[in-house]
Amino acid sequence: MIKKTKTYRRTRYLLYKETLVDFKEHFWAFVGSFVGLGTISFLHFEGLSKYDLTLMIGSFGASCVLIYGAIGSPLAQPKNLFNGHLISAVIGVTCYKILGDYVWIAGPLAVSLSIIGMQIAKSLHPPGGATALIAVTGGPSITNLGYEYVFSPVFTGVFILFIAAIIFNNIPHKRQYPTKSFIVFKRVLFNKKNQPRYKK
Repeated sequence: MIKKTKTYRRTRYLLYKETLVDFKEHFWAFVGSFVGLGTISFLHFEGLSKYDLTLMIGSFGASCVLIYGAIGSPLAQPKNLFNGHLISAVIGVTCYKILGDYVWIAGPLAVSLSIIGMQIAKSLHPPGGATALIAVTGGPSITNLGYEYVFSPVFTGVFILFIAAIIFNNIPHKRQYPTKSFIVFKRVLFNKKNQPRYKK
């Protein structure tokens, strides 16, 4: 019999919440992801393409699912978002530099090591695995960047997604991102006497 711990109850609640049809939730998830990824896309194709610079990578799409569609998930929190991508990017570039002539080894090794790296940092973020793999298999436009890949497109893109998440995930009253953070979001709550009080 499964022991109904606090973590178990929270996980079950999050899974239940994902099955609900909430049009406001869908709307703000759409707006946030569209603006966040749209900004990256615009900069990539309109601002940087003439300089042959890369800003758009596939793993950002997976991050959007988490940070706009499952904002209560531990995997979607800022620590996981930033550390997951950055750790994986460093590992991916390193694997390519060492084993670039053996992509069939470098790719799986980069993903496997990135999982361990994220686990050690307690910052598991599934799209990070894709970030590591892209560092190896992304073609010359990616592999020629070397460790610049960690700063751009990875850090730059993640930062844009994070700013959009901070803005749009906190507009509706029932959504709050991050769930726990040094950033304080004050929301007006009412007690039984209808007297407003603030919750940090």
